[in-house]
Amino acid sequence: MAHALEVTAVSKGFGHTIALDDVTVSLEPGSAVALLGPNGAGKTTFMRVCATLLRPTRGTVRVFGLDARRDGPRIRGRIGLLAHESFLYPDLTPTENLLFYARLFRVGAPEARVRSLIERQGLHGWAHRPVRTLSRGLVQRCALARMLLHEPDLLFFDEPFSGLDLDAATRLAEIIHETRARGATLVISTHDLTRAVALCSSAIVLVAGRVAWSGPIDATDPAALETRYRALSATGPELVPAS
Repeated sequence: MAHALEVTAVSKGFGHTIALDDVTVSLEPGSAVALLGPNGAGKTTFMRVCATLLRPTRGTVRVFGLDARRDGPRIRGRIGLLAHESFLYPDLTPTENLLFYARLFRVGAPEARVRSLIERQGLHGWAHRPVRTLSRGLVQRCALARMLLHEPDLLFFDEPFSGLDLDAATRLAEIIHETRARGATLVISTHDLTRAVALCSSAIVLVAGRVAWSGPIDATDPAALETRYRALSATGPELVPAS
């Protein structure tokens, strides 16, 4: 069986800045992985490269056996990305946005699917208001509905809990658990190590664009992840063994 995600010797530069430096990771289908690292470690760039929004400077990305350079459209039909940008059209309503994306992804019975997600995300009171008039938390809920429309097999969450109130954060955690239960593969970037332990079974730590460590998370000993993370963030990948 093909890996859900296979990243091999990937580097990405922006001018003189190296955002990713020889990154190699692979994820099995159905896994849930926390992507950790300090600000500027390359987490967002990693997700955007894997989601085919950026091309790597060097290296290869394969998603369910498909090459990201050659098979971008096929890959995008199987992935979802919740990013800092909502990818929503501000002058359209949540309903209009979701119907547009549902038809783009050829979702069956798009009206019913959109109604279901509007209700699930608690957006019924704002479903017919322009997105530009909504609060950041409501926009995040709408962006999550957009991400889930076509039931992707590989989902990237880039700091998904940022800006959410308690109710929305609880709803998001439930959706993540449900999505994982149906067998999807999840990559969740977060600074919240408590949530990382609660939602994921393994972690990848990026430091200065390199993989400093990757391995399983022990849910019975959440302090161990924090200890390892602090050591890696303080010293860099070349000084801490990935044991």
